[in-house]
Amino acid sequence: MRDVVGNVRYALRQFRLSPVFTAAAVLTLALGIGGTTAIFSLIDAVMLRSLPVTDPGRLYRVGEGDDCCVEGGPQDQWGMFSYPLYERLKVETPEFEEVTAFQAGRWQLSARREGVESAARPLRSEYVSGSYFSTLGVGALGGRVITPDDDRASAPPVAVLSHRVWQTTYASDPSVVGSTFVLEGHPFTVIGIAPPGFFGETLQSDPPDIWIPLQQEAMIDGDTALLHQPVSAWLRMIGRLKPGASIGGMAPRLTGVLRQWMQNESGYPADWMPEVIRLLPKQVVAVVPAGAGVAVMKEEYGRSLQILLSVCGLVLLIACANVANLLLARGVARRGQIAVRMAVGATRRQIIAQALTESILLAIGGAIAGLLVAVGAARLLLALAFHSSHFLPISTAPSLLVLAFAFVLALVTGIIFGAAPAWFATRTDPAEALRGTGRGTSDRSSFTRKALLVVQATLSVVLVAGATMLGRSLNKLEHQDFGYQIQGRVEVELHNPPASYTQARLAALYRQLEERLNRLPGVQGSGLAMYNPLTDNWGELIFVAGHPAPKFNEQGGSSWDRVSADYLQNLGMQILRGRAFTRTDNETGELVAIVNEAFVKRFFKSGEEPLDQHFGIDLLENANTFRIVGVVRDAKFAGFALQKPARPMFFVPLAQSVDYKAELLKKLEMRSHFIGGILLVTNTAPGRLEPMLTESLAEVDPNLTTTSVRTMKEQVDLSFDQERGVASLAGLFGVVALLLAAVGLYGVTAYTVAQRTQEIGIRMALGADPAKVVRLVLRGAFRRVVIGLILGVPLAVGAGRLISNQLYGVSSWDPLALMVATSALAVSAFFAAIIPAGRAASISPMNALRIE
Repeated sequence: MRDVVGNVRYALRQFRLSPVFTAAAVLTLALGIGGTTAIFSLIDAVMLRSLPVTDPGRLYRVGEGDDCCVEGGPQDQWGMFSYPLYERLKVETPEFEEVTAFQAGRWQLSARREGVESAARPLRSEYVSGSYFSTLGVGALGGRVITPDDDRASAPPVAVLSHRVWQTTYASDPSVVGSTFVLEGHPFTVIGIAPPGFFGETLQSDPPDIWIPLQQEAMIDGDTALLHQPVSAWLRMIGRLKPGASIGGMAPRLTGVLRQWMQNESGYPADWMPEVIRLLPKQVVAVVPAGAGVAVMKEEYGRSLQILLSVCGLVLLIACANVANLLLARGVARRGQIAVRMAVGATRRQIIAQALTESILLAIGGAIAGLLVAVGAARLLLALAFHSSHFLPISTAPSLLVLAFAFVLALVTGIIFGAAPAWFATRTDPAEALRGTGRGTSDRSSFTRKALLVVQATLSVVLVAGATMLGRSLNKLEHQDFGYQIQGRVEVELHNPPASYTQARLAALYRQLEERLNRLPGVQGSGLAMYNPLTDNWGELIFVAGHPAPKFNEQGGSSWDRVSADYLQNLGMQILRGRAFTRTDNETGELVAIVNEAFVKRFFKSGEEPLDQHFGIDLLENANTFRIVGVVRDAKFAGFALQKPARPMFFVPLAQSVDYKAELLKKLEMRSHFIGGILLVTNTAPGRLEPMLTESLAEVDPNLTTTSVRTMKEQVDLSFDQERGVASLAGLFGVVALLLAAVGLYGVTAYTVAQRTQEIGIRMALGADPAKVVRLVLRGAFRRVVIGLILGVPLAVGAGRLISNQLYGVSSWDPLALMVATSALAVSAFFAAIIPAGRAASISPMNALRIE
């Protein structure tokens, strides 16, 4: 122990005597350790951290996956359930102490505090069963939580507010508890405030503001309610395991119950049953740990975080190589001092222990500084990836696990970059070293320093090429042909009209709304839609008249949207065949539809004329519902999978309505008439447009409120937040890698020039001109860079293959990316080497020959 303390004191004394070296080493390590720690802190928050609930290890989810938000039909790997199915499965889980169901998606409700607020505001809501809070083990900060007694159809409507919205929107007013809130026109009593730090069972941006009992969904959504529909799967399930119980055997049992339910109790139409029975063997219910909640972010961001962790790991290796080179050069300068210690009795073990102590202390110093870098880098990534979010429940403050990770990483890093210098420190011959560094003493570490430089160059090529590929992929994603106009278009997201509105009232409302929108200053056109591009996706099974019934798979369905007469034209979608919608496509006209090219390719044979063909949704009896009157160019409407070709899609007029026989489709039809999007053709900035829009909506109907107003370009940018965050951070670390490699090359070249001062002086005394000396130094420096390029280019291609599923329109051997990486390293190397080369060329032969 005394030796350890002595080594630490000696190391600190040496650092104090070499402040420039110490600062350079610590800052270099801070970049590598800090970047790696930043990504690990996000991995900890997104993938490892448990929910802030009681005993999270006893929580298990029934089902898996991150599908959202309403599903109908077989799911194969089930993760969402209808309320009747939830009730059926709950009975079959005696191992659970309690079971809860909760809404899979996030909806918004208009909310107004009665007697205090005159205008409603949108709140993000989540429907939950009465056992939700007790199953999770969460109490109330104030008041009480929802209980099973509150989750009855006859119970008084109640709600629980999140701590964040209570604090930020209602100024932590204690009188909120017990007050009446009007939600979608219905009075609810706020019975409690959730505790701080609890944001629900799912880690996600913009978590719920308010929790409402499941049974109240029927009252709020009226005729479009999902609660008692057996086909519509919209709920997830979590259970709390009894002490001493096991989940062994639960998944097969629930799978059996599911399959029986699908055959006998599901309410699936008779037309579906042959296909449902065929798919029964694939229908599975898993039971998975849920201590960390529903892993939506893990599914969405896990791969990106792994890529960034690999990037930071490579930066850390470059930093280690850089500091190892510094230590090797410093070790050569201290040969005389080490020789004296060995001459007076110091053992090789003591010399190695002292060298490793210095390395580990430097690494710990780098880790401490790196924590600041980690917090900054984590905040930068979150800001890039979630810049459209109002609130993100992820803290960048390092947890105990992250601190432990940084400390262990520092120890490992210190050993990695300190091992070679420590070994070379014991290779010193005291007698030779004491004769003087300028008289024939060999430098055994020279090859190692050059090899480390080659490693830095190689890894820099890999990082810069990979970052360039990601950046080019992002650029191609953002500037792809979406199939509609981006410039001069503004998307308005609307809170749906109240569910109590009838079809006739909605039709009159929409006519009045379009007239008012078209009179707005600077607006050349407008349109209404169930949803705007890149914001949502609705899909149904397609039955084409005269064609075989579709299979229950991806190939049997199509996305769809309900739009006003001028919507597609104002969006700039090109009609390839047939016609666009007109004002005559109304409630008295024939039911018509417009389809895209992908729809035609999927549901019609090659050469088959789609115009005037009929099709319908979900049931064979509906195959003659819509007549195809037009074909539009493919466009990307769904807010996901934008790196893939456009999905099959059809559009139907907002002014038309189908009188379906099936109760399920009646509800679907009704729900589809509640618009959620407005399109405006205008160059007016959203900031100027929003006040005018708010006033116009209020004049038409006070219940119409906007949730966002943004240009189509902004909407496109929002769709690629994750890709932008990864590409930006990878690019940043690529630049850091280049700088570290350049600094390393500068250091080694400068050291080599200093070691060869006498040789250079003799060359110049014998007639060598400065230009030859510069070429000599540059040739030596670029020899290592060329080796790094030879090794780095194939490794960069290999790295491109590893991230190929993240790339769009860019190959793993992208010539431009490889050229950028090669050129960047060459330019950085030139500027790093030219300074010591110029210094070498200015050496005076007489002064050089006097140097010992």
